[in-house]
Amino acid sequence: MKDIYCLAIETSCDETSMSIIKNGCIEIATVVLTQIDIHKKFGGVVPEIASRSHIENITIVLEELLQKSKMKLEEIDIIGVTYGPGLIGSLLIGLETAKTLAMILDKPLIPVHHIAGHIYANNLEERLEFPLIALVVSGGHTDLIYMEKDYSFKKIGSTLDDAVGEAYDKVAKILGLPYPGGPVVDKYAKVGNDTYNLPYPLDDKSYNFSFSGLKSATLNLVHNEQSRNNKIRIEDMCCSFQNRVVSVLTKKTMRAIEEYKVKNLIVAGGVAANKGLREELTKLCISKNIKLSIPRINYCTDNAAMIGAAAYYAYKQGIISDLQLNALATDTLYK
Repeated sequence: MKDIYCLAIETSCDETSMSIIKNGCIEIATVVLTQIDIHKKFGGVVPEIASRSHIENITIVLEELLQKSKMKLEEIDIIGVTYGPGLIGSLLIGLETAKTLAMILDKPLIPVHHIAGHIYANNLEERLEFPLIALVVSGGHTDLIYMEKDYSFKKIGSTLDDAVGEAYDKVAKILGLPYPGGPVVDKYAKVGNDTYNLPYPLDDKSYNFSFSGLKSATLNLVHNEQSRNNKIRIEDMCCSFQNRVVSVLTKKTMRAIEEYKVKNLIVAGGVAANKGLREELTKLCISKNIKLSIPRINYCTDNAAMIGAAAYYAYKQGIISDLQLNALATDTLYK
C-alpha cells in the first residue's frame, strides 16, 4: 500500500506549527513557533497580536519544515489543517495557507477538528486501540469521549462552564503567578500540602464537569485571608486546588471506563502534561488493569504533528473538503 505523506498546519491559537506525518503515525519533521513570550506581558493571548504573528511567520515555518524534513512539496499527498475551534483570526491564516497549497499542488484538503488532533496525538506514540475512553483536558475543553473505532466520537460528558485549563490559568492569576499558569500551579502543587478547605466541583453521578465554582471559592478564600492579613501559602493553595481538580477528573473518568466496559484510556490536550493528573491516572489504571496512553509533553500542547495524525484517518474515512472550507471559532466534533 502506498505511503501517505500529510503536510499539516495548526494555527488555532498562538502557535504557528507545521508538520509532515507519514501514514498517520510517523513524524517526519515538525516545526512549532510559539508566541508565549509575546503574550506573557498581557497575562493571556491577545487575538489580534496572535493572528498578526501567524501572518509574519507562516512562510518561514514552511521553509524551515521543508529544510528539516529534506522533502519537497511535490512529495506531499494530502494537506491537513485545523479549521476550528479556535481564534478565528489565527485559524484563517493557517486555513488560507492550506487552501493555497492544496490548490497549487492539486492535493486533497483535509479538515481537522482541533480536538480530534489532540486525541490522535496518542497515535504518534502507539496505535490507538478501540474501544476507548478519551479524557480531553485543555484550555478550552474538558470532555469525556467514547470511541468505538477510528473517527467515531461520542461525547458522554463535558464542562458546563470553565474548561480545566482555563481554571488553572485563572487561579494562577489570582495567586499572582506568571502566565501560562497551569504548569506553575502544577509545579507548586507537587511540593505543597492540601490544607485549604476548597469544594469538590460537581462531584455528582453525571459525566459533566464544572470549575467556575472552584475558581470562585479560591478567589474568595484568598481575599478573605488577605483581609485578615494572613499570608497565602502558595504551594498549599495550589496543592488544595489541584487535588480537587484531579480527584473529580479521575473519579468520573474511571467510572466511564467501567460503565462502557473498555480497557483503553487516552488523555489528550494541554492539561495532559499535568504531572499530578498523570501520576494519579497511572496509579488507578495499573490497579484496574487499564491500558493508559498519554502523549509526551511536546504532543500535549498545540502542534501540527497531531493534526497530521488525525488528517490521515479523516482521509481514510473520505473526509475531504473543497476550497470553500471556512474557519469556525466554535464547532462540535461530536455527533
